[in-house]
Amino acid sequence: MSSSSGTPESWISSFCSLLGHEYFAEISEDFIEDDFNLTGLQSQVAMYKEALEMILDVEPEDDDDEDEDEEEDEGDESIEGQERLIRNRAATERRHHRMASDLSIIESSAEMLYGLIHQRFICSRAGIQQMSEKYELAHFGVCPRTFCDQVRTLPVGLSDVPGEDTVKLFCPSCLDVYVPPNSRFQTVDGAFFGRTFGALFLLTFPDYDISKKGVETLAGAHGPRSLPPHLQDGEEKEKINGMNAHNLAPGLGKGKVYEPKIYGFKVSERARSGPRMSWLRQRPDNIQDLDEAAIYAAEHGEDSDEDSGPNGAPTRRRQATPSRSRVSGGSPMSVDANGNGNTYA
Repeated sequence: MSSSSGTPESWISSFCSLLGHEYFAEISEDFIEDDFNLTGLQSQVAMYKEALEMILDVEPEDDDDEDEDEEEDEGDESIEGQERLIRNRAATERRHHRMASDLSIIESSAEMLYGLIHQRFICSRAGIQQMSEKYELAHFGVCPRTFCDQVRTLPVGLSDVPGEDTVKLFCPSCLDVYVPPNSRFQTVDGAFFGRTFGALFLLTFPDYDISKKGVETLAGAHGPRSLPPHLQDGEEKEKINGMNAHNLAPGLGKGKVYEPKIYGFKVSERARSGPRMSWLRQRPDNIQDLDEAAIYAAEHGEDSDEDSGPNGAPTRRRQATPSRSRVSGGSPMSVDANGNGNTYA
């Protein structure tokens, strides 16, 4: 294949430009040529050497030609040039016939090998940076959930083993995974993205505005990696257990959960069709209720934790932490088995 400029297109560029491969990043050849990055893949891919040569656009070596060249060097030098040319042509035809029969196998092995390398590449510094650029442009689509308000999603896998499941979309707003809306992505193996990438991406780029809409990104309403309006003027970011508070599941909580109603009346949670599992999407009204470290430090920071031991040596006694059932804001433990909202004593 060749590009519009006339220069030949590489196998990697051709593979990533195929329909349904929009989620893939283009792996650099330097990453593939490093044997350390390919550790353990040789036993997982059939015809590994040929597949690697196809990915790197390396011409396969012809063993028959090499053997014939050696025989020519060691053999009788009286062989005529015409006979040598005929023999070389025959060897070339045999090579083409052999390659044609194995081409489909090598092609499928090359796709499998590239996908397994891709799983490792997007977790590297260069790979996750390339994926961040695609995320900023909403190349991975938006969350189909209504209350997430078109938050951008990330491609993830539910397994690191090929052949177990297809790629899914992870929404950092509601912390759930979804099947891609377009059927062309439902044939992509989820192992090519793996289980590590989604969480590692959010830890690598903590200043992303998770609540930013994909349509705003496509329209260019804000610059890349923009923060919420109350943090754009240089104010200090609110932290909860070391994470930015505005990125803690902004699609959950009050007003973000569907409430079934019949003629304007709410359906009881104890009803057969009631929202029995709505507590899974609840979020405390005060986000600081999730900062357990700060709560404990405020309650027990001035207390003395040292008591004398059996031998008079000071020992540290662990203070009892407050029960989760007494934390306000709709904790899962605040709903009993029948879903009537009573707290445990």
